[in-house]
This record gives sequence, C-alpha cells and structure tokens, in this order.
Amino acid sequence: MTEEVLRPNLEAPDAFYADLLAAHEGLSKQESDAYNARLILLMANHIGDLQSLKRLLDEARAERI
Repeated sequence: MTEEVLRPNLEAPDAFYADLLAAHEGLSKQESDAYNARLILLMANHIGDLQSLKRLLDEARAERI
C-alpha cells in the first residue's frame, strides 16, 4: 500500500483537462454523468487498494483538494 498523492502530480494537467472536456463533448447531462461514473470506476480499479480509495473518498468529500 502506498500513500496517496494529494499534491499536483500530473505531467500535463492542461492537456489532461482538455482531453477530459473533449471526452464529454456532445454528451447529454445523463451521458456525461454515466461517463464520469465509468471513469471513476476504471481509475478505482487501477488503484485497486480499498484503504487508499476510502482515504481518497474522504479527501474529496472534505473539499481540500
């Protein structure tokens, strides 16, 4: 188990954000929400560690990121 990285850590954050926006282009609100849910589950699966995921859920809920 590794410690969660909560500081900025993306190589190219602007490029990722542009890709994320492009992925949502043309989707309805419902389709966009479903896309986000699938993306979250894929990322959670990639992380794989339940304790880490729980800590990240808590961090996101605290709105400190």
